[in-house]
Amino acid sequence: MPYDSSLDKQIFSRTYDTDGGRITVSVWSYNNGPKKLQMTRENMDSAGNLRFTKLGRVSKAEIEGMLPLITQAIQEMK
Repeated sequence: MPYDSSLDKQIFSRTYDTDGGRITVSVWSYNNGPKKLQMTRENMDSAGNLRFTKLGRVSKAEIEGMLPLITQAIQEMK
């Protein structure tokens, strides 16, 4: 079965702003299946626009900023 974006439901989404962009913590469910956590990073380019990039490595400050969001997301996954 091919991916159908109309079956992808966002349950929760919060954003942590960093110096160079933002990290988004969200919970998604596909076709009413199990809820899954997704974390994405967007970096600011020289023109001030946000561009998607791999989350990759995270700093201690970023972890501390994301942790409350992850805790909230866990509550939404129950």
